[in-house]
Amino acid sequence: MLSLTIVVLVSAAAGFVVWANDKRHTRYGMGLPAGIAVAVGAFSWIIFMAAGFGYLPGLTWIPWILPMVLGTAAAIGAVIYLGRTRTRQDTMRLTQALKL
Repeated sequence: MLSLTIVVLVSAAAGFVVWANDKRHTRYGMGLPAGIAVAVGAFSWIIFMAAGFGYLPGLTWIPWILPMVLGTAAAIGAVIYLGRTRTRQDTMRLTQALKL
């Protein structure tokens, strides 16, 4: 359980760092990238532990490191997608409002 706790804490921190470094972070909530990172990290940790990677010599790093990397990658992907999509939608709505 210590590894899950560390995965959750590091994934949450990585999600907040990703949010802070995004130039379009005003378009979505502060907790969204952190939440996505934690969800992906915890879910992948559960899958890796259920698959038995936590007990194989030489492969015990997989449930420790890989979930944190996957959570961070998911947060980055979500930020890129949401930033572009929300910016485009906000621009379209503003354009429609100004045409009235």
